[in-house]
Amino acid sequence: MRITPAGLMFLAVTSVGWGFNWPATKFLLSELPPLSLRGVTGLLGAVLLAALAITRGQSLKVAATIWPRLMVAAFLNVTGWMALMGLALLWLPAGEAALIAYTMPIWASMLAWPVLGERPTLLRTIALVMAFAGLASIMGGNGISASEAKLPGIVMALIGAVGFALGAVLSKRFPIHLPPIVTAAWQIGIGCLPVAIAGLVFETTHLDKVTGLGWSLLLYSTVVQFCIAYVCWFAALVRLPASVAAIGTMAVPVIGVFTSALALHEPLGVGQIAALCFTLAGVGLATRS
Repeated sequence: MRITPAGLMFLAVTSVGWGFNWPATKFLLSELPPLSLRGVTGLLGAVLLAALAITRGQSLKVAATIWPRLMVAAFLNVTGWMALMGLALLWLPAGEAALIAYTMPIWASMLAWPVLGERPTLLRTIALVMAFAGLASIMGGNGISASEAKLPGIVMALIGAVGFALGAVLSKRFPIHLPPIVTAAWQIGIGCLPVAIAGLVFETTHLDKVTGLGWSLLLYSTVVQFCIAYVCWFAALVRLPASVAAIGTMAVPVIGVFTSALALHEPLGVGQIAALCFTLAGVGLATRS
């Protein structure tokens, strides 16, 4: 499958949108519980996407044959990722959870071979190694302390990463023939509904304690993360090989770390700068492979 400029553009928008959401989410978790935060904002985003689709004259109707693919994609790409990554943070430091989460390109590359017949090229393999060298630099390169207490978080983060990778690969093998906006609306809505319900049942939310900045970041999370970034992600998957799209998302934690340093005054040293060079070079190689 050829790499198209439009696919790269959509992938870039996705990476920036999700990257900026890291510091936004980190701040919001100090004011709101994780499942309610992720689930409710996702549902709101899905409603906005559905409204946008209707105003553009696009039908929200889904053929009976498409529903099984849509449900599986929503569960893997949205429900599993949102819930498991949020819960993993209860047992893991954010850096360790992010490192495990973004092993996703490894699983996507592995799954794309048997499912799609996309054999790993030399450049793509080098890109993957460079991208993970960048992530290791960001996270300190000291490895993950896999103690018994952290095991539930490690397992949850790994399952979420593998599930998201599988969703990306299956969307190439069994495409959902709907416009990107409609696809995003249904997947986010279906996927976030159980997360929101779980949040309402098991968590306590105090909206009166949300600050003005918190409400602004909620707006960003709803519109940019769930609407714009997800639409661009699904559009990129249509135009790029699954493994290239997955490797491209490696820019997300890099952007997240640097924007966190600027917005939240987190440490930014030689290791973080080296990570930026490694990861962006890896992404560049992936787009040429």
